[in-house]
Amino acid sequence: MKVKKGCNTTDVGVPVTTEEELLANTIITPEDVLGLQKITENYLCSPEDNIYSIDFTRFKIRDMETGTVLFEITKPPASDKGGEKRDIDPNAGRFVRYQFTPAFLRLRQVGATVEFTVGDIPINNFRMIERHYFRDQLLKSFDFEFGFCIPSSKNTCEHIYEFPPLSEDIMREMILHPYETQSDSFYFVDNKLVMHNKADYSYSGGP
Repeated sequence: MKVKKGCNTTDVGVPVTTEEELLANTIITPEDVLGLQKITENYLCSPEDNIYSIDFTRFKIRDMETGTVLFEITKPPASDKGGEKRDIDPNAGRFVRYQFTPAFLRLRQVGATVEFTVGDIPINNFRMIERHYFRDQLLKSFDFEFGFCIPSSKNTCEHIYEFPPLSEDIMREMILHPYETQSDSFYFVDNKLVMHNKADYSYSGGP
């Protein structure tokens, strides 16, 4: 399993962009999303842009200090029931809702293990940029390199998130206002956006 430590992306010198501008672009690059000043309201690419058939099948979050598993989910195997076709949401699987306790906000380092498969096209320069916001305030921007993935392979990688210390006021507001903390996860191959996932978070300890 690869272990990757995320670097802090800095927005210094990056031109400010808007979601509307990027939706009009044919190609969206890492620099484009680094210029965003708030969470996106829409997905910036379609599921069809994932021509590499990248499929995330397992995800686990653990506290690096204690090893405690905080969240784990495995994608169920696809069931092939012939004949019956249902209307399927094209964005299904692109959004995750997380429910944590207030103690999560005091963690300094978290490991996120992802397991994913790829199709029959080799993947060069696979990169993820993940930006976390509370309301319209950017809390943290993470940048991870997956590297090269051989065709038709299953890959496992652990990304190490180092969280910035938050003020007591911000933490209190984040706890009192569940799901107003949100994130955009942008995935690039050769500097072209191919996947976009979204998430929101509660730190109140309940649904």
